[in-house]
Amino acid sequence: MSILTTESRQARRRADAPDRAGVLYDAPGPRARVRNAVLTVLVVVVALLAVYTMVAKLDEKNQLDAALWTPFLRGDVWLNLILPGLLNTISAAVVASLIAVPFGFVFGIGRLSERAWIRVPAGVVVEFFRAIPLLIMIFTVMYGGSAVFGLTVTPFAAVVVGLVLYNGSVLAEIVRAGIQAVPRGQAEAALAIGLRRGQVMRMILLPQAVTAMMPAIVAQLVVLLKDTALGFIVAFEELLNAGARVLPSNFNNIIPAVIVIAIIYIIINLAVGAVATWLERRSRRSRRTTARPVEPPGAVVVPGPTPGVSAVD
Repeated sequence: MSILTTESRQARRRADAPDRAGVLYDAPGPRARVRNAVLTVLVVVVALLAVYTMVAKLDEKNQLDAALWTPFLRGDVWLNLILPGLLNTISAAVVASLIAVPFGFVFGIGRLSERAWIRVPAGVVVEFFRAIPLLIMIFTVMYGGSAVFGLTVTPFAAVVVGLVLYNGSVLAEIVRAGIQAVPRGQAEAALAIGLRRGQVMRMILLPQAVTAMMPAIVAQLVVLLKDTALGFIVAFEELLNAGARVLPSNFNNIIPAVIVIAIIYIIINLAVGAVATWLERRSRRSRRTTARPVEPPGAVVVPGPTPGVSAVD
């Protein structure tokens, strides 16, 4: 019986697949396929020309000389410069992420409160720290803390505090948007059967909202990781500082150093993105939700129906 049931489900999926494809995607005709093939070839040719031009210019400026790339084959360069900088970057990003995510949930939920004494201060905090450039925030925490309050602030602490305040405020808006993406009727139905607002938030809204806002949260955490590079303003010894300032000052190879550091950043961000994709797929398999995905900050939003706003305590 189970085998027959499984086969019938698979047959139903195959039967429904063309219908879904027809709704979401129009199959290209002969002319469209030819046009797409031509455009693909043109894009590949332009990309290859761009790579060739870049390599030719680097060779023209003697930036491909083996002497400039040899330091990256030395173990002491990696152990004493690049790896310590990478460790500091990851440490600052991890600590800031562990604090910024709860910060975002607390203030994002607070902005949806029905009580003005919670909603207004939460909105002021979020809007204030979103409006201040991160570079100024790190500088202020580092030197303002010692000048005004007499505190000894380390570069690591200044970078982490700045990242938490700025990215936590952006995450608060993502959380608010994720909760608002859940249709209003679900909260109203839960309230109608006697659940308190806190229970509605914990049991109905947040489980669905987390799935909807996972891509935007991960996108912001990637931004947080890259923003650690702004720690140069307070002499924080992170990856970019070690690779683009200290190392070139010793080997006079600024362009090769920047290229290698950029590749390391790309690998880290791709790894974070892969983990995020896995988490999102797993959460969507284990939880059905009607909430629409939240767009990452800076993405182009397609106009559509505005989802209901769920007021919470």
